[in-house]
Formats: sequence, C-alpha cells, structure tokens
Amino acid sequence: MEKTVANKLVELEQAIQKFVRTDTFPLAIRILKPGEEVPQKAKRPKQDLGQRFSICQGVTMARRYGWSLAMGAEDQSCPIAKIAFAFEDEVDYYSDGNLTDGMYTKTCTIGAKTEAAVPKFSKDESGTVVVAPLSRANYVPELIVVYGNSAQVMRMVAAALYTTGGDITSSFSARADCADIIIRTKQTEKPQVILPCYGDRVFAQTHDHEMAFTIPYSMVEDFIEGLEGTHKGGVRYPVPSYLHYENHYPATYEKLNTMFDENREE
Repeated sequence: MEKTVANKLVELEQAIQKFVRTDTFPLAIRILKPGEEVPQKAKRPKQDLGQRFSICQGVTMARRYGWSLAMGAEDQSCPIAKIAFAFEDEVDYYSDGNLTDGMYTKTCTIGAKTEAAVPKFSKDESGTVVVAPLSRANYVPELIVVYGNSAQVMRMVAAALYTTGGDITSSFSARADCADIIIRTKQTEKPQVILPCYGDRVFAQTHDHEMAFTIPYSMVEDFIEGLEGTHKGGVRYPVPSYLHYENHYPATYEKLNTMFDENREE
C-alpha cells in the first residue's frame, strides 16, 4: 500500500477522533476484484471462525473489536445480502416480495417495490468485501463508514458539504443497510446518511441511538478540510449548550431572592 494512502487514513482517523469523537472505530471498506489478494491478517469468517455472518455483523465486528475481515460469497448467511452483492442470482421468490410480505409490507406486490429499491451490484461489480478500522487497513479503500449518534452524523454531513455546499440526499427503507452503506456509496460516489436497518439492529446489535455516515474515499481530503473548517467556524461536537441566560425559579425561590435584595437595601 502506498505510504500516502496510509498517511491519509491516519490523518482521517485523527480528525474523526478529534472532531467527531465516535464510540467505535471508523472503517475503511474495499471490494476485492478477481485476482486481488486478501489483505494479511484479515479474518475469513467461514475459514477462520467456522461460521457464516451477515455483512452487518462483519461491520460491527470491525468497528467494535477492531478486526479486519474479508467476506466473500462463502462467508455470507444473509439471503438479502447474497442477492444485493451478486453472490447469488436474484430469483422470483425474492423479487416478488415474499420476504417483505406481512412483515415490512401489506402485500407481495407492494413488497416487490421495496426489494427493487435495494441497491445491487452487478456480477462485474461483485467481489470480496474487506472491512477494517482505518489504522489497520493495509489496502486502498473505496469508501469510509463511521457510526455515531445523530449529532455526530450531523457534524459529518456539515464537514462533507464544506467545500461543495448544497445538501446530501439519502434513501431509507428500513431494509438492507449493508447495500446502502457499500453499494449505494460506491455506485454514486456520493456521501450517504445511513439509517440502520432492522437486521443490523437484531443480528449486528447496532444500538438504538446509532446511525452511520459514508463517504467515498475520493472525498477524504476534502472531508478532513471540512471537519477542520467547520470546527473553526463554530460547528462542534459535543454540541455546546447555550447558557447565556438568567434562570427563572419557582415562586418560593424568587421570594427568597427578593428577601436577599431587600436585606441588602436596608
């Protein structure tokens, strides 16, 4: 890996620690193409741990344990992720909405619209998903994902728009946030605000207060500049409370204050 990439990731991690103060590790993600070697020390779930995981489980392991993981088709347990990441062909049973019927949607017909909205890789885009904390990513990432609370995500949105202005457009469906995090960000080359899906909460144990934010790797330098610039401009985390006001107390408290004032006047 080029030294400049390593330095950039270290600089990014330091900026996130300083200006965002996340509880879990920010992550670097890459989709390996055929012929690309799996990075050293990256764990293969089925081979090294004897189990298959969902993508969201691997993300949580990386951001909470500090592990590097490489997840291919053989490592996947989630059927939705298998289709979204083109590890398996999309079949009619899925496309027709059977997985949402009666759970997420009133009917299969409505559910088909939900499944069609999930971002999906083509076979050419598919590959082994590698995820690791920024400081341990010995590869060139394609995108960065950071989990935090809503105020921390707001902080990162402001930083991402510092050099461009405008706004960030994201899509939410309560399903398949792994596709939103990785596939949508990679395909659009734009930042995304991620609402963790139901599966991310059940199987990957993402907390109720957590959201996520992604940026393509190509934006890292501008994002660092944005974190620094918005901080100087007064956009901070933790968000400072405005305290320049005089309190109003219960009537009995105010009466006592009045007594103090009267005693001083005597």
